[in-house]
Amino acid sequence: MGPREEIVYLPCIYRNTGIEAPDYLATVDVDPKSPHYSQVIHRLPMPHLKDELHHSGWNTCSSCFGDSTKSRDKLILPSIISSRIYVVDVGSEPRAPKLHKVIEPNEIHAKCNLGNLHTSHCLASGEVMISSLGDPQGNGKGGFVLLDGETFEVKGTWEKPGGEAPMGYDFWYQPRHNIMVSTEWAAPNVFKDGFNPAHVEAGLYGSHIHVWDWQRHEIIQTLQMKDGLIPLEIRFLHDPDATQGFVGCALSSNIQRFYKNEGGTWSVEKVIQVPSKKVKGWMLPEMPGLITDILLSLDDRFLYFSNWLHGDIRQYDISNPKKPRLTGQIFLGGSIVKGGSVQVLEDQELTCQPEPLVVKGKRVPGGPQMIQLSLDGKRLYVTTSLYSAWDKQFYPNLIREGSVMLQIDVDTANGGLKLNPNFLVDFGKEPLGPALAHELRYPGGDCSSDIWI
Repeated sequence: MGPREEIVYLPCIYRNTGIEAPDYLATVDVDPKSPHYSQVIHRLPMPHLKDELHHSGWNTCSSCFGDSTKSRDKLILPSIISSRIYVVDVGSEPRAPKLHKVIEPNEIHAKCNLGNLHTSHCLASGEVMISSLGDPQGNGKGGFVLLDGETFEVKGTWEKPGGEAPMGYDFWYQPRHNIMVSTEWAAPNVFKDGFNPAHVEAGLYGSHIHVWDWQRHEIIQTLQMKDGLIPLEIRFLHDPDATQGFVGCALSSNIQRFYKNEGGTWSVEKVIQVPSKKVKGWMLPEMPGLITDILLSLDDRFLYFSNWLHGDIRQYDISNPKKPRLTGQIFLGGSIVKGGSVQVLEDQELTCQPEPLVVKGKRVPGGPQMIQLSLDGKRLYVTTSLYSAWDKQFYPNLIREGSVMLQIDVDTANGGLKLNPNFLVDFGKEPLGPALAHELRYPGGDCSSDIWI
């Protein structure tokens, strides 16, 4: 399973916080034996303001591990708002990354007619592929930017001209089955300044996943989610022979399984539903869980996801992928904690509102969002920021206090989740002011960056 993680990289965002400082890549020490455990040990500021760093990926794949000329020494940082791409050298000094290259938005606009970049995956071809959410004007456009994996030159689009999806977000590929799947959030012009429920009524948010022919680079099937709105993070099982996976539908708060039929077509079915809660004192009369991140353990035994609004992380045994079984749940803040502005009137799951979370004397603002699992499956790391404009809308205290990074101990034998009370990274105490920390990456790869072929 690889060595225990000692450091973690994560982007920290200042856009929409009122702090005029660039986003930066933080390096956090997660080695309990280190004197700097649970601390930010390095910060690499980007050269521009208001990029909104979001997700990241690697310059080369786990599938290239047999190739001694390939090394996972560059982290790819696409910007979801500015459309700029940063290539960061994490190989020279892993504990002190430095900027290697900047790819400007005008180059991506000119060569690809795409923008608002999200997920980055390395390919077995040596290229890097990055999903887009829009065109240069912020209209919906789910295409893919290709970079050369060594020079990081923009090569053009992966999809054929005119063959993009109407919306984009995340993607995962499975070469053994000649398949890629991609998801939909919304057009950047729709989501960038905040969430408007009227846009849901108008059908402006995604409700499909797209199945692509990996070799022909074209959509072969579009699947309507089963009562599913805003399918965000998508994961095939790690087993490269698997013909199934899961996608988290954020707004409808359900997990759907996608799978290959005997005839070669693909289907989806809903396998987990988080019930909404009837509430008072919130923007709507019913509050969804808002499943914003999902991941699968490397052994494909457990599925994890975060309910950013309800405030819990859940662990499901997926030994039978058609019938996931809840084995662990932990509340880490959220919108329904006791003593807050929201009163729960009707709850199909809880008998009382959860207590606020206090770790090392800090009351945790926001709710659990991005998650990353250790390679041995025993430690789950969590951050609490979703996207700056939505943070500002749903959790204004996140903007004032900054996000946090937490660590959960996982029972891999019987299932179960328990907070590590000795781990807290408080991004409210950053040198330039409270920051919004987002996606987590380990040097060398992790559960959500690795695709085996």
